[in-house]
Amino acid sequence: MANLRPKVLLTRQLPEVAIEKLEANVDLEIFPYDRSMTPEELKGKVVDKDGLLCLLTDTISPALMDAAPKLKVVSNYAVGYNNIDIGAATERKIVVTNTPDVLTETTADLTFGLMLMTGRRVLEAGEVLRNGNWKGWSPMQFMGTDIHGSTLGIIGMGRIGKALTKRARGFDMKVIYWNRTRLTVREEKKLGLRYVKFNEVLHQADFLSLNVAYNEETHHLIDEAALQKMKQSAFFINTSRGGTTDEEALLEALENNKIAGAGLDVFENEPNINPRFLELKNTVILPHIASASVATREKMAMVAVDNLLAVLAGKKPAYRVE
Repeated sequence: MANLRPKVLLTRQLPEVAIEKLEANVDLEIFPYDRSMTPEELKGKVVDKDGLLCLLTDTISPALMDAAPKLKVVSNYAVGYNNIDIGAATERKIVVTNTPDVLTETTADLTFGLMLMTGRRVLEAGEVLRNGNWKGWSPMQFMGTDIHGSTLGIIGMGRIGKALTKRARGFDMKVIYWNRTRLTVREEKKLGLRYVKFNEVLHQADFLSLNVAYNEETHHLIDEAALQKMKQSAFFINTSRGGTTDEEALLEALENNKIAGAGLDVFENEPNINPRFLELKNTVILPHIASASVATREKMAMVAVDNLLAVLAGKKPAYRVE
């Protein structure tokens, strides 16, 4: 008897609970190596597939879609989806889905953690201790910047920006923000924040958190001109996407102490990091781990799986990219 189950390609290993659900419902092929697939590998594997569950590191181009005439759904294991040509997918009647909501709180946790680590010089101090170079307590040693009572400026007031605001209120921070679309006065009052113009956020923030989606409009949103408007005592935090920031301009600002420091979880050419970042004592760098909690990664995987299975069953997915 012919196997009538839909064929699905998974481009990277996911939490076991998601694998089990996929295997129970589809004819599943998993790329076996712990690395991103090359374009040639992806094109070769997707030829006979009905569904594709992929990551941000997988480029889903028109040519790839044309190589997979049976493809009905591309389920992206991510909130962002700039790795997928949405227009080409729409033309080919391929449904594209993503995984918003589930990583909001976890990402906000890490974003606030980066503020603490940079402002209080946590990693720098810890390395001195680990390297055996600590000579004892000193009143002038590793003096940092208070988080409580300082001004947090948020660029991009979506789900993560709002979650970050709630954390900031617990530290008695003043929160100002800029967003392409201003929130209602009622919501601003509820969250305890104040809307100001983009340049005013840059001018006033002690900690500037970038929480925007990555697209053509936000490419290099933080550039040399923006960095020049920041306080010399301010810290820049980015847990959005690397391409939102001009890294050359940021490196120049950090190396020349034009801003106090940075906390970065994302980079423009991941996984290739400019080696100059490794030399900066005033910068905390992390390998894109904002959503990396067990619970959140499992939830993301299950949302991606449920989106994919819904489309293959002819149903409406919970999160369709329009």
